This record gives sequence, C-alpha cells and structure tokens, in this order.
Amino acid sequence: MPYMPTFIAPSRHSDAESALAQVRAIYTQQIEHLRDAMQRFVAGETLPGHVRACYPFVRIHTDTVVRQNVLENLGLSYGFVAGAGRYETTLTRPDLYGNYYLQQFRLLLQNHGVDLEVGTSTQPIPVHFSFAEHDHIEGSLSPERRVLMRDVFDLPDLGSMDDGIANGTREAGPGEAQPLSLFPAARVDYSLQRLRHYTGTAPHWFQNFVLFTNYQFYIDEFVRLGHQEMARADSEYVAFVEPGNVVTRRAGLAAQDGDALGMPPPRLPQMPAYHLMRPGHGGITMVNIGVGPANAKTITDHIAVLRPHAWLMLGHCAGLRNGQQLGDYVLAHAYVREDHVLDEELPLWVPIPALAEIQLALEGAVADVTGVPGAEVKRIMRTGTVASTDNRNWELLPHPGPERRFSQSRAVALDMESATIAANGFRFRVPYGTLLCVSDKPLHGEIKLPGMANHFYRERVDQHLRIGMRAVELLRQQRLEQLHSRKLRSFAEVAFQ
Repeated sequence: MPYMPTFIAPSRHSDAESALAQVRAIYTQQIEHLRDAMQRFVAGETLPGHVRACYPFVRIHTDTVVRQNVLENLGLSYGFVAGAGRYETTLTRPDLYGNYYLQQFRLLLQNHGVDLEVGTSTQPIPVHFSFAEHDHIEGSLSPERRVLMRDVFDLPDLGSMDDGIANGTREAGPGEAQPLSLFPAARVDYSLQRLRHYTGTAPHWFQNFVLFTNYQFYIDEFVRLGHQEMARADSEYVAFVEPGNVVTRRAGLAAQDGDALGMPPPRLPQMPAYHLMRPGHGGITMVNIGVGPANAKTITDHIAVLRPHAWLMLGHCAGLRNGQQLGDYVLAHAYVREDHVLDEELPLWVPIPALAEIQLALEGAVADVTGVPGAEVKRIMRTGTVASTDNRNWELLPHPGPERRFSQSRAVALDMESATIAANGFRFRVPYGTLLCVSDKPLHGEIKLPGMANHFYRERVDQHLRIGMRAVELLRQQRLEQLHSRKLRSFAEVAFQ
C-alpha cells in the first residue's frame, strides 16, 4: 500500500495569487513527505509501504473559444487555449517558476473568464527530483540499500517525460485532458537536474537571454566583462555567477544567503555556463557548448524548460563565398540542416524561418558596435543561408559532394551548431538567431593556421561578443508580445508561454 501524505482535494480559484498559493502548498507538502521518508530510509528505517508523492496540477474547463478581437487587443501568442475543452498540466518548483506561473494563470483567467482548478495529480514525483540544492544524503547509502530504493520510492519514468507535446505528435486519449504547457513537471525536473550537471550552475541563476558560443575565447572575454561590470557601483547588472555557483556581487551590494556555498569546480563541466544577472532575470547567460550539434541539441533541450525570451548563437564559421574576408560577419536568415541530431523530432521538411525581431536586433547591434552606418554594414556583414554539418572534416569528402549542395542551397557560411540551436528554438517556441564570424575559407585555400587563428581571435572576439550583448539590450527593450512571435505557434498550441 502506498505511503502518501494527506490528500489535498482540488480547489477552484478566480484569482492567480490564490491559485499559486495552493500550488505552493501542495508542492511543499509533497516534497517534504519525500524528503522526510528519504532521510528515514537512509537512517535504516523500514518505511510503512511504497513511498509516493505527486505533483500539483492546474486545470481549466472552457466551453468557448477566445474571440479574435480579444487576441488582437492582447497581441500575445500565448495565454489562451486552442478551443473548448479540458486542459491541464502538472507543475513543479514554484520557488523557481512562481512569477512565470503567476503570469500564465492571470492570462488564462483574463482570456477565458473561468476558474482555475488546482489539485494533487496522480503523477508521482521521482525521489531524485526531491533533493534540495545541496542535499547529497543518498551518497551515504550502501550499494544494497541503493538497490532497495527502487522498491521503496518512485524513480524517474522516461515514459512520462517525452517531448511529444512540443513535437506536435502527442494525441490525447479518450477522456484525457489536453496539455496546458509544453513540458509536464517531470520533464522540467529532469532538465533542471541535467542543467546542474552540464553547466555547473544551479538553474535559478539562468537569465532570460542566452548566448551560445563554440569557443572558449568568447567565454574568457565574457568573464572579463562580467567582473568589470561588478566593479562598477552603477552597473545595471547585480551579480556575476560562474561554474560551481561562484557568485560575485556588484560593488556596494552585500552577499546573500547561499553565496558562500559556491566553490570553483576542480575541472570545468561539459558545457560551462556564466550568468550576468539583472533584476527579474533580465540579464545574460552565456554557455560554451563546445563543438558539434550533439552538444547544441543537448543543452537547448534542457534550457528550453526555463522558457527564456531568446537565445542567440555567436560563433565562428567557414566562409563559403569568395568575396568574404576573415572577420566578416554572417547573419543567418535560413539554415541547411545537415546536423542530423533533430531529424527524428523535427523532420527536414519543416522550414526554420528567420524571426524579424531577432534579425533587426542583431543587424542594429552590428551597426552600433562597429560604428559602420546604414547600408555600409553590408561591407562587413552578409545575410544569407548557413549550413550546419555533423562532419567536422567535411572538406575531406569526395568532391564535388558537399560544395555542390552548399552552392545549390545558396549557403554563405558553414558551421556545426547554428542550425541545431535555431531548429530547437523553433521546436520549443524560443525566439532564436545566429550571428557568426568568418574564421576561415577552406573552399578558397584559406584554412585555419595557428598564427593566423590567434591574430583573428584577438581582433574579433571582443567586438563579436559586444555585438551579441548589444543585441540583447535591443531585444530587452521590446515588448514580450513582439518577441514571442505568432510565427512559432502551431495549429493547436498550448497556453503557457
């Protein structure tokens, strides 16, 4: 017989604040039950049955479709359901997602005029997802006791956390509710755990604007700029966080609870993240994804659950046109996807469109930072198709194989990550963009050599990074309804942003 906390029955709410308070109450009760049981289990106790705790849910019933004039007045691409029916989702970590949930609840109440129903779902919380940030009590278990965990607690079930909703392949069964969000709670928790592992930082540090790069040089410069900002008492940024959750507060600001727990890791994680923080998570997170589309897919799969406002790729590429010079910029407006890592989730016949809001911000940032005015920007930046491949040595394939395809697709540049990041942005409804810098021209005999590369990096890394940061500033000035474009909505889209 399951050993569960006292059941909290569903309740109806006509205001977002009380609905969120109920979510918090249910989640806290369930998590504390799991943590208490785990502590007793580690201490050697025999528990009175299979331990189970479940996620809270939010649900709405609506008999009407939101009127078109209401949607036009809102200007939002989210905040409403696709049609009449029952919609619900499980929720997790209200401490992390509280403001986000509050916004989604308010929009549902405003747009549909029906109560929100909040209750305890039947979806178990895996015990691994119940541990607090610095809890490592499971590490003291004997091998025999660790094997016994499977019989006593619920473990992660991959069948309950797939991406069918985001991929548009999930079909609700008879009597089953339609989804309210792209990610159920277990999928969110899974990614939050993965983010700690891959980036070496806790999820709550992540900001709403994310820069990806494939070179450590950019990270080195970002770290330098981050510490430079922290030395300025008038900086708009309030903290800089590095792997190991090492926190540097802005000059004049006192340390906060938990800051002292940060410690530089003995070695950097696979994809280290750095966070230049503004109030309200309006700052910039930068992640070194390394080389290759597999890393690009992995990290965007997980950052997507944080629902950022935009992510941008800043990296190096091979220039494919004779007229390009080393150090020129490429603004991607289309992608040739030869990376293959998303072929199952997002078929190649799905186009990945450029988003005007992102494109204008990147182009404006290039003009602002370089000082090159108006149409003259085209002297140093080309807008065109970027091809992404999973073969780092594509130049060694039999000729004229890849060159012919790149020519037919009108590609102007080639890298290994940009199409993956854009495609996952499209798939997860996260606004995306790409600005690359030409570091070699292999089709024209200009291959990377150590001396040339070092000179190139010194000349361009600082400027390219400042362009990316300036683009974030321009995006931040836009209204969210502009940034979260309707171009990313499917026919039957979920309500949560």
